[in-house]
Amino acid sequence: MRILIVGHYPPHKGGVATHTDNLVKELRKWHGVYVLTYGPITPREFEKELVYQVKVPSVFGLRGILFALLAFFKIVKLHKKLNFELIHAHYIGTTSYAGVLAKKKLRIPLITTAHGSDLDFMSNLPLGGYFVRESISKSDMTIAVSHYLKNRALDLGARKIKVIPNGIRRLKPKKAVKRYITFIGALTHYKDPKTFMRLAEHFPGEKFLIVGDGPLMEELKSKAPPNVEFLGYREDIENVLAESKILIVPSLREGFGLVVIEANSLGVPVVGRAVGGIKELIREGKNGYLFKDFDELLEKVKLLLDNKKALKMGGIGRRISERYTWEKITEKIEEVYREVLGEGHDNSNKHARCR
Repeated sequence: MRILIVGHYPPHKGGVATHTDNLVKELRKWHGVYVLTYGPITPREFEKELVYQVKVPSVFGLRGILFALLAFFKIVKLHKKLNFELIHAHYIGTTSYAGVLAKKKLRIPLITTAHGSDLDFMSNLPLGGYFVRESISKSDMTIAVSHYLKNRALDLGARKIKVIPNGIRRLKPKKAVKRYITFIGALTHYKDPKTFMRLAEHFPGEKFLIVGDGPLMEELKSKAPPNVEFLGYREDIENVLAESKILIVPSLREGFGLVVIEANSLGVPVVGRAVGGIKELIREGKNGYLFKDFDELLEKVKLLLDNKKALKMGGIGRRISERYTWEKITEKIEEVYREVLGEGHDNSNKHARCR
């Protein structure tokens, strides 16, 4: 197949860029895959002929609207040269709306993937809500990374939808001593790092680690108790998790919660707030615990500080995480591609693949 992926992609950072990066790596083993992303960027050397960009100003609102229009024109131009068989847009809103316009003009299938804040945040904005609803209703298939997001998408007008979770890359950390209770995420209100800081105050004998960057950084640093350490943004999350005995995910909303699976893959149990996709990833008492309020969070952390219980949960978490390899997730996405293209589509890879 010849596939165009539209959305954030390295060197951009963040969950969507990580997702598309890993998906493209797997798809390229079997297919011709091209990427259209937000510019200005400098593509990585090994794929500079395969990654295209639309240069837009970094102004919230204006950036997305301009991308939708300019990316549409870019897709039409690229299609004349590359002849895509389908478009797969990541993050539903202005990004995916470029695909909606291109689908109408070029008459090729459009698949959209909902990642979380697109349906939880973008859909609540006046103009954003329009782009989200149009994208979902006009897509040949919507992929949701959790059942929670599937239900949100159905409420917003999805016609055909499937749940395919995020995948995780194979993590190979350095050997380390587990000594931290850890938070990993953007330092924003909805990730709720303040609850993590409050937790640290109740366990002065434990070391707490905050990994990430964002608008709350300076406020958090000014109020942090002495047992909290800040690392800022890190790309070697596997090495951070190798030093973690518990991961805390206090997010107020979360479409999926990839860090839960990443932690589990390295034997780290997770205590996460019972919201969104987190509820689907944590099996109570198996690979971690869920909490609804702060008192329950305190109780669950106390239970996990019993080292034997943490070790047992970590082992279960490793086994659960094996279901989320990118090889397995990509195969499910390829099945969606074939379904959308139709059973009569001539795709020699369909029968040639075997793993």
